[in-house]
Amino acid sequence: MNTKSLDTNNFFESKVLGHPAGLFVLFFTEMWERFSYYGMRALLVLFLTSSLIGDNPGWGWPRAHALAIYGSYTGLAYLTPILGGYIADRIIGYRWAVIVGALLMTLGHLSMAIEVHQSFMYLGLCLLVIGNGFFKPNMTSIVAQMYKKHPEKKDGAYTIFYMGVNSGAFLGMLLCGYIGESADWGWAWGFGLAGIFMFIGMLQFYFTQNIFGDIGLKPVKDEVIEVSDNLEESTRNPFSKFDLVLIALISVIGLSWIINDPVSKITSLNLFNFKIGGIDGSNFMICIALVLFLFILVKRISQYTPVLRDKMIAVIVLAFITIFFWASFEQAGGSMTIFAKDYTQRLLSGDSKIIFNVVNTLITVIPLIIISYVLIKLFSKTFGKYALGNIILAFGFVLIWIIVIYMLSKQYSEVKSEVPATWFGILNSLFIISFAPLVSKLWESKYNPSATYKNGFGMILLGIGFAALAYGSSSIPQGAAVASVSMIWLVLAYFFHTMGELFISPVGLSYVSKLVPGRMIAIMFGIWYLAIAIGNKVAGTMGGMIDEITSKYSMTTFFLIFTFIPVGLGVIIIMLTPLMRKLMHGVK
Repeated sequence: MNTKSLDTNNFFESKVLGHPAGLFVLFFTEMWERFSYYGMRALLVLFLTSSLIGDNPGWGWPRAHALAIYGSYTGLAYLTPILGGYIADRIIGYRWAVIVGALLMTLGHLSMAIEVHQSFMYLGLCLLVIGNGFFKPNMTSIVAQMYKKHPEKKDGAYTIFYMGVNSGAFLGMLLCGYIGESADWGWAWGFGLAGIFMFIGMLQFYFTQNIFGDIGLKPVKDEVIEVSDNLEESTRNPFSKFDLVLIALISVIGLSWIINDPVSKITSLNLFNFKIGGIDGSNFMICIALVLFLFILVKRISQYTPVLRDKMIAVIVLAFITIFFWASFEQAGGSMTIFAKDYTQRLLSGDSKIIFNVVNTLITVIPLIIISYVLIKLFSKTFGKYALGNIILAFGFVLIWIIVIYMLSKQYSEVKSEVPATWFGILNSLFIISFAPLVSKLWESKYNPSATYKNGFGMILLGIGFAALAYGSSSIPQGAAVASVSMIWLVLAYFFHTMGELFISPVGLSYVSKLVPGRMIAIMFGIWYLAIAIGNKVAGTMGGMIDEITSKYSMTTFFLIFTFIPVGLGVIIIMLTPLMRKLMHGVK
């Protein structure tokens, strides 16, 4: 049968672990992309803040400048998928969007690896943000199209797919982090390694894409116009010209502010170099954008029918909590990475070194063996038709094994071993892989809590993680630039943060899809990603205050801020459960 004319039912004729082989092509493509994203993210702040002199010199930036760049980059990474998804839907299709996005990100990582001038880093970050916009939303769109006629298997498919996400994040932070922090290699090799595997992912997808038949090859026309069973909810409320003008104005101000924030700190250029009533121009403009956004939000919601209005208010409340969740959680790539590098005892010897080496070997080799087994199963089903794509994928895994063996052999041969600061970041992915099945079972049981309890408990767990860091850093003197706190506090923090993430992150978009009519899901997803983007940018801004707060107060005070805010919001949202149930009108 011609692969171009495959029907989605035919995918299930060639199975790997009970799912079509095409799902695992997406699994590995997504794994390489997440490898590159998290590998680069793990190094960015460390590279920018490392001393200009030493065995592995960085750029010696102030922490506030580095975290401003970090916040803008991660924030924009959640905004561009809104536009990338639209372009794929309307113009180029999902598959070409994935290929274009992967190519742009490969070039972005290559540019990041060129350290001769700052302009290469800025170019690299721009390419990564744009490429991510094309890539991120369209991978999941292909999965959705594959399982369009098999909805009963979709949950299992997404579970496998997100295992690919976390496997890539784990390996990226582990290996790019190790190579980038190593004086034998250096930052450029770490950034370059991220680009190499993104390139492998792009080639593997390109040469194996015919396995998807017609899916994602061209824009999909809406064949069915949804009609809600609820007549009140089916009433349309199109955007007026005034609404669109306000949205355009908010977008321009918001994007300008996100880009201007790091630029104004690092250079003399400042788009908002003025003051109004003693308020800094940058703060004034973002306040104007916030007021306009709240105005358009209230205006739009007030025009809907009562039931739909209530459900949209519930979504906005959950999105508000999401902002503060990500503002705290994304300290992982910022202030928590700085804490790991400068304030944590990472030099091991004797028994502690042996224990770490054994643990690190087990948590690295066992997942890699499992993924390699999946790879072999995929080869057995697809090598005959897609030999070149499979050979490229195999080459990627051979390279991974070589780097892993090299890393472990070096760690075992050293008398004293320094744990890379980036190593702690892998704990998030490790804990997700370990505990996600258990949490998923809880959601499927009779003990499945409501959305407010999930969000509330998630925020409280997040706060507990920061409380561990606050307690662990209590011995650090006020204003200290370095210290040697036990690693256990970071391990505990990542554990509680991951548990909080499992309570909040996976269920967010699920409730959006349940609470609003199908015709409004796209725009509400856009608002949800906007909330995540705001949270990421706030994370960089707040994390950038680490030196200011620790010099005036203490490191404990800095982490207590991230303790009290999430815990307080968690308690409030739990107390709002009766009200939220009314707003959701029976949605569980």
